[in-house]
This record gives sequence, C-alpha cells and structure tokens, in this order.
Amino acid sequence: MYEELERVYQAILDALRAGKAGAVATVVEVNGSAPRGAGAKMLVLADGTTVGTVGGGGVEARVIEEARTAIAEGRSREVVYHLRDPARGDPGICGGDLRILIEVLPHRPTLLILGAGHLGQAVAELGAFLGYRIVVMDERPGMATPERFPWAEQWITGDLAEEVERFPVDAHTYVIMVTPHHTHDAAILAALASRSPAYVGLVGSRRRTTLTFQQAQELGVSPAWLERVHTPIGLDIGAETPREIAISILAEIIAVQRGKTSF
Repeated sequence: MYEELERVYQAILDALRAGKAGAVATVVEVNGSAPRGAGAKMLVLADGTTVGTVGGGGVEARVIEEARTAIAEGRSREVVYHLRDPARGDPGICGGDLRILIEVLPHRPTLLILGAGHLGQAVAELGAFLGYRIVVMDERPGMATPERFPWAEQWITGDLAEEVERFPVDAHTYVIMVTPHHTHDAAILAALASRSPAYVGLVGSRRRTTLTFQQAQELGVSPAWLERVHTPIGLDIGAETPREIAISILAEIIAVQRGKTSF
C-alpha cells in the first residue's frame, strides 16, 4: 500500500509542477464490504490517465468519469456508491457502501515570458518566488537557457510566433511580451488571438504599440481583442529598473487574477 501511495503522491506532485489538470479520488468512508479501504487514492488526469486505484471494475470507471467532469467544471465533490445490485445499475456486488472525495488539483498558472533579456529575467525570478510556473522563449540562441533562467521549467528558442502557436496556451496562461526588437510582436498577437490566455501584456512605447496593433489588424486580429492587451505593461508605479518594472507587471497580473479592475 505504501509503495502505491508513494507513486500516487509523486504523480500528483509531477502534475502540479507541470501544470496538468487533474483530480485526486480518495476513499474517505467504507460501510460493509468494499474492494478498497478508507485512504485508498487514485490520481485522474484530464485525459483519463490514472495512477493508483480505488477498487477497479465498475466503481472505478464511474469515479474516473466523475473526476473528469469535476476537472472540466473545476469543482471538487463527494460521491457515494452502493455495491449491491448491478442489475439496478450499482457498480458492484460487494454489498458495502463507498464514500469518495474527488478533489480537483489547483491549476498552477503559467507565466509565458517572451523575451529573455534583463526584464524577462526579473519577471521570471519574481514570478517563481510567487509560485508561478515559468516558461521563457527567445529567438536568440543562448538567451533562454537554464543558466540565465534557473527559475524556469521550460526554455524555448526559435521563431516566437511559431513557438507560441505550438505552446498550450489556456485560461491559466499569462503572457508577458518583453521582446527585444518588437519585430515579431504583431505575429505573436495574431498567434494568441485565437487562444484564450488569461492575460497578455506588451512592453513598448505608445508609438511602438500603435504600429504593432496596426500590423496585427492587418494580420486579421480584431480591434476588440487588442483592447484586452495590457499596454503599457504593468501598473503605473513609476518603475524604472528591470526589477521595479517586474514588480509592476506581477502586480497587474495578480490584479487580473483577483478580478480587480480599478485602482
């Protein structure tokens, strides 16, 4: 049992670190005869992959289905199964009752940092301190590396628009565009426009931003979507140094997470 629990807990930790959606099913109460006792655990990922078991057979199939629904809805729940009469739809014949807690894993938000310069480094360092998963991208070889970004979990080099298109951007992804030359910013915005990131922030002067937005619209990005882009990036706190600007950016991201829209 202990070996199985170790595998389940390690899989939970791996899922949390990787930002994977999942839920943990735990047998919390057993009355009568049942295939597993209280404390048995199973991790269920969004695709139905499992680690551990809560009994196998029909009851486990139902738990997996219920867990995937809980993951999709983002809500934990308790379920009770009666293992008496398969003919009436019960998932077993042991004769007992199982109460199972299905606990949705908290989704670790990702900071997708586009640009591996001094500002990108400062955002990565502060973001990691705050518990975000850090992914850094840069088109320049030797910039997005573990040596320069020891706080990151992924380091990606290549055409930024193409890499963003391939990256699994979702409602828990916060995109920080601090690219060095802004050459590909319009194409990056176009790659993001068909996705649903929680936040997109763009560094640059108002003149540079206006030009980037014009180019993005030429690529088919709607003005309504561009209105969601936070630019100038970060809260206006008079920041000047990379670390000060990083604080202003993370403060704005936290405000977005908490639903605070006025200051």
